[in-house]
Parts: sequence; structure tokens; C-alpha cells
Amino acid sequence: MLAVRGLQAWYGESHVLHGIDIDVNQGEVVTLLGRNGAGKTTTLRSIMGLVPKRAGSIRFEGKETINLRSDLVARAGIALCPEERGIFASLDVTENLMLPPVVRPGGLDLPTIYQLFPNLKERANSPGTKLSGGEQQMLAIARILRTGARLLMLDEPTEGLAPVIVQQIGRTIREIKARGFTVLLVEQNFRFAQTVADRHYVVEHGKVVDMVPNDQLASSMDRLHEYLGV
Repeated sequence: MLAVRGLQAWYGESHVLHGIDIDVNQGEVVTLLGRNGAGKTTTLRSIMGLVPKRAGSIRFEGKETINLRSDLVARAGIALCPEERGIFASLDVTENLMLPPVVRPGGLDLPTIYQLFPNLKERANSPGTKLSGGEQQMLAIARILRTGARLLMLDEPTEGLAPVIVQQIGRTIREIKARGFTVLLVEQNFRFAQTVADRHYVVEHGKVVDMVPNDQLASSMDRLHEYLGV
């Protein structure tokens, strides 16, 4: 579904990505692991078209998107759930859910979303400011499931959340995968990542330095500890 080759990116004069190579197959959950500042979030933003200066190749469903504007990338079927979540504080849960446009067929309708996220159904009329961090994260994920996007990019969805909420986010990602969605996930918590992902790419200094299939994670712990400093 997604093939990234030799992806480079700059913020002004700062050269952040130095040749990212990743593949994400349809129906997979793939994680980008790495320390803070490794280039994980910049990779997602570059795929989404939010980094103005890029080079290399990003092919989505066989079509080159490296030169597309971010709105056209979204309409192609890619969605980004940022770490800051982007919930509109003055809108209630239902209004937040209904705000993004449907870009392609195949998105989930509101009853299905509320079935998948019962917490949100209970808080349907609550403004964004009244939601907990976990509820905001669920709303941010739910909102893009409505749009028809087929590749969901989630940036640190478990950051700062209580363990019981992290487990709930894990169940949600597995359910999304079961429904045919594809997920590219940025995570620092590889213990969480191993409960949801098929494969893991390790990013260091703006490059992919390793790829570990999930079934080889246990035998790769020593080098993962070395990469991640945990």
C-alpha cells in the first residue's frame, strides 16, 4: 500500500531525514520505533505532505505522492492523527466527529463508530475541553475513520495515558486492523507496539537502521534496548 524510498526532509536549513525506506502492506500495523528526535514524526508529516522541502519517493497504492499538496494526499486516502490530537475545544464530540469531509467510500458511519468507541457515545454532547486525554485520543482516531482514509498514521497515541487506557487504545487498533484498515504507528513504547504490530522499523538519526518482524521481537530485545536506550 505504501512504499517510501530514499525519503529526505528539511526544516529550513536543518536536514532531518537522510533516506527513509519503509514498506507498509495493506492490512498491516507497522511501527516506527526510535528515540526522541530520531525523525519518526517528521516521516509521518512528510508522507502527509506537511513538510515543504522533501526529496525521494512516496508511493501510495502505486501512485507517486511526493509532490502532492497535503489536501490531495488526504483525498488519496491517507490520514494523520497527530500527537497533539487536534480536538476542537468549542465543539462537542459528535460535532468533532462530523467535521472532516468524507474523502473516499469505505469509512465508518456514526453508529459503527459509537459501537467501536462506547466512551464517546456516552460523551456525545460533551465539549472537547471536558474530555480526558484518553477520550481525546479515541476521538482523534474515530474522527479519521469516518473519512474513508485507508492508511491511518498515528503519532504516539499512548503518550501520557494511563495503562488501562493504553490497553483500550491497543484493542481499538486491533479492531481497526480487523476491519481492513492499515496503520502506520509512531511509538516509543515498544512493549505496547508488540501487542498490535506486525513489523517494527527502527529509526535513528533520520534513517531506518533495522526492521524486526513482531514474531522475532523477543530474540531481538538486546539490540532494541541498545537502539532505544531503555
